[in-house]
Amino acid sequence: MRAQLAILKAMGVKRLVALRGDMPSGYGAGGEFHYASDLVAFIRSETGDDFHIEVAAYPEIHPQAKSPDSDLQAFATKVRAGANSAITQYFYNPDAYFRFVDDVAAMGLNVPVVPGIMPITSSTQLMRFSDACGAEIPRWIRLRLQGFGDDTASIKAFGLDVVTGLCEQLRAGGAPALHFYSMNQSVATLALCERLGLVG
Repeated sequence: MRAQLAILKAMGVKRLVALRGDMPSGYGAGGEFHYASDLVAFIRSETGDDFHIEVAAYPEIHPQAKSPDSDLQAFATKVRAGANSAITQYFYNPDAYFRFVDDVAAMGLNVPVVPGIMPITSSTQLMRFSDACGAEIPRWIRLRLQGFGDDTASIKAFGLDVVTGLCEQLRAGGAPALHFYSMNQSVATLALCERLGLVG
């Protein structure tokens, strides 16, 4: 990790996203960094302020968290270890994001929390991802998607409307930026940006 940081610094990289990630199958719980906060602390101790470090945040609570409070404490540990800002797991309930931001501020943590946005292009893919990462799909969205069946065009049009509205609420509520999970598919993200007036 020390060597990788030196390479990144030499390349002129200024921002890092420090994630715990998932161990490859069969590796158990090995490794030097059991938590993202351990990685953040190591980067800070090795490189000082050379990098802007971003970490993950979970407005709807990390699926492995023991409780909402323990999840907030885990986030606070990452910030106190040296994180500058956060990007959230994607969500479709803006109230969860705003509540999380309020909770972070109440803990005295002064870091920007950027909402993660997942465009909706496929109902089966969205359900699979959401079940795996613990992101909640509101019942009304889930039922509408199920009602479209295999009508891909209607799913994409509905998804564009829903996610555009979400982004507008987040921006109006003071979100510092938007982070799009494009999943290597730029079309839906570009359509969102056009709807939001972010591109010409």
